Amino acid sequence: RLLSAEQHTGVTLTESLAMRPAASVCGIYFAHPQARYFSLGKIGRDQVEEYSARKGLPVSEVEKWLAPVLAYEPAQ
Repeated sequence: RLLSAEQHTGVTLTESLAMRPAASVCGIYFAHPQARYFSLGKIGRDQVEEYSARKGLPVSEVEKWLAPVLAYEPAQ
């Protein structure tokens, strides 16, 4: 009930703590005059292979979901 957020925003929490409506966004933002945006860059095949092993997923599936950030062309 902190800040009467539900009344002020119209956003509520479900029993599983999901926000409703589904398009709701929340976050904590910290500002500093020297803060800058930065990019992490593209990821290599070695990173994809390790991630797929940790997640127990095939490399091809991980490549499909991470395609926009791959530093290489996946094998077809």
